[in-house]
Amino acid sequence: MADRPNPEILPPPRRFGPGLRARAEQLFSDENLDLLAHLLDDWFRIPGTSIRLGLDGLVGLIPGLGDMLAGIASSLLILAAWIRGVPYVTLVRMVVNLGLDVVVGAIPFFGDIFDIAWKANRRNYRLMIRHLQQPHRHTWRDYVFLLCLAGIILVILATPVIALLLILIWLLHRL
Repeated sequence: MADRPNPEILPPPRRFGPGLRARAEQLFSDENLDLLAHLLDDWFRIPGTSIRLGLDGLVGLIPGLGDMLAGIASSLLILAAWIRGVPYVTLVRMVVNLGLDVVVGAIPFFGDIFDIAWKANRRNYRLMIRHLQQPHRHTWRDYVFLLCLAGIILVILATPVIALLLILIWLLHRL
């Protein structure tokens, strides 16, 4: 029986062919993504007001399931931005916009008002277009945003540790 050469090496993955890339670019065109953001965030206008809402705000009224479904639909913009080559800094900002929309939107009543006002899909679409038109230009806002995000995460992670230390110090002084 002949030994096969390097049987543990996996074959290379298939790359995007020109046909698949062309279909993805057609599916995720600026016009289609603008329409998706418009449909999700400001498709309808409340009569007698200038307030606009989309399917994201309407589906968010369904308790529990609505915000999750709207978040899944909104993640298409982030997927399209990733496929189109948007920098990771922008993708992180887009994910945080969507995360805020889904998490705060899950709060009854207040979250629905937040969904209508925040318009995460419009924000994400503008971020994607800005970075596609000016690919290597990051503004100071991008870095300040990421710095603030890192600071918030550090505070969230440090709060229980600091609380535990304060409780231990208090207990030691009581003994």
